[in-house]
Amino acid sequence: MTGTEFEELVATLCRRDGCTAVRRVGGSHDNGADVVGRLPDGRTMVVQCKRYAPTSTIASRELRDLLGAKVHFQADVAVFVTTTRFSGPSEKFAVEHGILTVHRDHLGLWNNGASLLSLGSVNGHGQGDARHRARWKQAYGR
Repeated sequence: MTGTEFEELVATLCRRDGCTAVRRVGGSHDNGADVVGRLPDGRTMVVQCKRYAPTSTIASRELRDLLGAKVHFQADVAVFVTTTRFSGPSEKFAVEHGILTVHRDHLGLWNNGASLLSLGSVNGHGQGDARHRARWKQAYGR
């Protein structure tokens, strides 16, 4: 799956969950947003999507960029969706600034039918099974 295809998947999941006016804006001049739209309750959202290898980690600077996009687009809600995990400091930053973080395990839940808004209740509460992370560490030495 390409980065653009991943952005389209996220937009499709948003639409499935009742979000409206959803559009993909990703690209080289996207001002930090890959998807924008309205949540079912009418709040505006800005979404950053990162399709990274499972061994990568999202750094705090990427969440700071999304916070800037939230301001730029005058959005009510910022969401960061990734195929990997967040560093401890980036997860803490997200919680402190009200950014919804959807890491690889939550993405699986979302893709399998959980709603985007339901993921807010588990935001900042860890990143998957420790055995899963240990297997990756053993396989890739990270």
